[in-house]
Amino acid sequence: MTEAVLGVDVGTSGVRIAARGRDGALLAMAQASMAAPLIDFGHAWQDPAIWWEALSEAFSKLDLTGIDVLALAIDGTSGTILPVDSDGKPLGLASMYNDVAEPEALKRVAAAAPAETAALGSTSPLARALIMPKEARIIHQADWLAGRLCGVFSVSDENNALKTGYDPVARGWPSWIERAGMSLSRLPKVVAAGTHIGTILPDMAKAFNLPHDVAVVAGTTDGCAAFLASGASDPGDGVTSLGTTLTLKLLSATPIFAPQFGIYSHRIGEQWLAGGASNTGGVVLATYFSREEIARLTSLLDPNVPTCLDYYPLPKPGERFPINDPQFAPRLTPRPKEDHVFLQGLFEGIAAIEALAYRKLAELGASPLASIRSVGGGAVNDAWTAIRLKALGVPAKASESEHAAMGVARLAWRGIGHDG
Repeated sequence: MTEAVLGVDVGTSGVRIAARGRDGALLAMAQASMAAPLIDFGHAWQDPAIWWEALSEAFSKLDLTGIDVLALAIDGTSGTILPVDSDGKPLGLASMYNDVAEPEALKRVAAAAPAETAALGSTSPLARALIMPKEARIIHQADWLAGRLCGVFSVSDENNALKTGYDPVARGWPSWIERAGMSLSRLPKVVAAGTHIGTILPDMAKAFNLPHDVAVVAGTTDGCAAFLASGASDPGDGVTSLGTTLTLKLLSATPIFAPQFGIYSHRIGEQWLAGGASNTGGVVLATYFSREEIARLTSLLDPNVPTCLDYYPLPKPGERFPINDPQFAPRLTPRPKEDHVFLQGLFEGIAAIEALAYRKLAELGASPLASIRSVGGGAVNDAWTAIRLKALGVPAKASESEHAAMGVARLAWRGIGHDG
């Protein structure tokens, strides 16, 4: 039998389970889709039974032949909360990560909270929790699913708790939360991600064909899990996601809290994960070129000969990071006659924004960028990669996996005393 742990990734559209060996190898994987949340008047709710059904379906598809499962950990969508009773029974629908809080609740949080907390903003989980039944305990998506497996519904991890107001520096729930109107007794005990919190219940082990002694380990958010999946582990390791927008995360020896840029830091052991998001990215490329056109024109690019067009590609006015200006204007002129030169100028402009963003994180106190891993659709474009590496000035490292389930599985190994 090959020893392994399971990482369970609960995303917005489904559940994916990965079996990770001691050497980091992917040994098995299964997934199940999930119904979308109910969206109504700006609110987003979901029946938690949908999560459990998807998790159960994914387990039913997982082939663990020849695999001895030692532990498991779960990640969930950041900011998704659920009201439950002391036994973990839901007392209402889950309020999803993109649910908009009531104006009065937002005012109460804003009046009590310090500027650097991640609990501020229109989708504040803490503000959303204030209108939940007063007798309810408030837990997060990953907390509830882990509780279903091990019977412990009173524990959360430092990453999922962050947007609910948890202070990762002081490592506790701050007193200002009570001034906002939330009793601390209604919030879960918080432990470090990767902490052993319980053992799988006998009926759960039987239902999912797992050993009776599988350890259940505190997980993380889906975003943190995706970062961990890349294999990044040292201060200065950066991961850029080249999707519709440009999103970057940087592992740092020190935490960064810069609310003016939408930046806060997750605690990963004794290190910190800081990140930001620009409005640039694939959305700009798609405005001018189809995927087929980009593929065709890329073969004509010469990354060693800069266009010097000095673009700042944005889909419309407004930028959040590394420049915080809601009126910031795109810079996309002049447009050369040759389409391939224009495309290279766009690539160079996005790369310049990426480099500026990592420099901004360092200016704010984070560890300087030392290496880069890339994920998302743009990561497979070799010419763009060459342009980006020239702008960043650091070596590229291969991302181990793009599956968040593999990242949270690293925490499962950590929970039983192995790096994984």
